[in-house]
Amino acid sequence: MISLKTAHDVELMRKAGKITAAARALAGEMVKPGVSTRAIDRAVRDFIQSQGAKPSFLHYNGYPGSACISINNEVIHGIPGHRIIKDGDIVSVDVGAYINGFHGDCAATYIAGNVSDELKKLIEVTRQSFFEGIKFARAGNRIGDISHAVQEYAESFGYSVVREYVGHGVGSKLHEEPEVPNYGTAGHGPRLVPGMTIAVEPMINLGVPEVKVLSDGWTVETEDGKASAHYENTILITKGDPEILTPIDGDMNYVP
Repeated sequence: MISLKTAHDVELMRKAGKITAAARALAGEMVKPGVSTRAIDRAVRDFIQSQGAKPSFLHYNGYPGSACISINNEVIHGIPGHRIIKDGDIVSVDVGAYINGFHGDCAATYIAGNVSDELKKLIEVTRQSFFEGIKFARAGNRIGDISHAVQEYAESFGYSVVREYVGHGVGSKLHEEPEVPNYGTAGHGPRLVPGMTIAVEPMINLGVPEVKVLSDGWTVETEDGKASAHYENTILITKGDPEILTPIDGDMNYVP
């Protein structure tokens, strides 16, 4: 069942979203050569807790970190540890914060040092595919309208869209209905209505769309070993323009 949020719920989600977005921004600032993924994870955890919130991901289904940190050909769910970020890496950071009964969820891919133009373009297109998708995140449209727009934009650059993992509803649970694929057919899927809160999160690969899960049971890599990028925000469906509940990096200035 899709959960519709009241005005009070939305206020609480705005607070969760603000903390989550700030944690993402902190992580992004730390992405530099020589920094360990564990250091970023600890900083994210400490910041979220300093705000009176809890890291949504920590111990979620047994996940051991407060942030998912995925490097280069890792798509999502990378476990933070002793790995040191190197010059030329691209680093995807996914974070969530839980406070007053609600979650925020967002992600972005950052560059470390001297990154190739090819990888910078992948990140740019992945981010923009999110904005292309939420042009259709309006009451009366359907989930498939968002999905189709993300897919069409990403594939127009020759990239591929991950199928096995998708966006989702967000609220009192980290993952709620409906699923929000990054591919699909316009005019299909659940209808969007005011009060829906969903995470739209393109996961776009430089090569083939196929992925695999590593032996740690969490880290997802591209099948062909080529790079992947990730971008995500939690958004609210309103009677007008969609509202980004995890705003940073110019997201507040988004105009459909």
